[in-house]
Amino acid sequence: MKVAIFFGSKSDIDVMRGAANALKEYGVEYKAFILSAHRVPEKLEETIKQVENDGCQVIIAGAGLAAHLPGVIASQTILPVIGVPVKAALGGMDALLSIVQMPKAIPVATVGINNSYNAGMLAVQMLSIQDNVIKTKLLEARANMKKRFIEENGEGVEL
Repeated sequence: MKVAIFFGSKSDIDVMRGAANALKEYGVEYKAFILSAHRVPEKLEETIKQVENDGCQVIIAGAGLAAHLPGVIASQTILPVIGVPVKAALGGMDALLSIVQMPKAIPVATVGINNSYNAGMLAVQMLSIQDNVIKTKLLEARANMKKRFIEENGEGVEL
């Protein structure tokens, strides 16, 4: 397992599925966990240690409302943590600001509100630094994306 996906509630499954989909597209092994930083902090700490021991290289953590989960995880590991603000209240801006405003030396990379797919893609990019198979797939996907875009838009559009 190269990536662990954490989120605090079953209600976050649909949002966090995007991260899993991105990882699947590149053949990246992952495990997903529903754990709350507030309700089961001991189990969260235990699971972080477990995924580290299992060879996890990147953690994706989704959170809404108080949105402490990504920061709490980052405080307990040196693995890169990617935070996904989940839209729960205030349009998700409260979660975004909570995740992005981490104290010095405990960073959490942060993607857009409900954009767990990009969190998965950021994890893929991080893994591609040392994994040539993933790197090749990523380069091919980018080339195909550019080609499709030009084919669909390169001749101009009728307004």
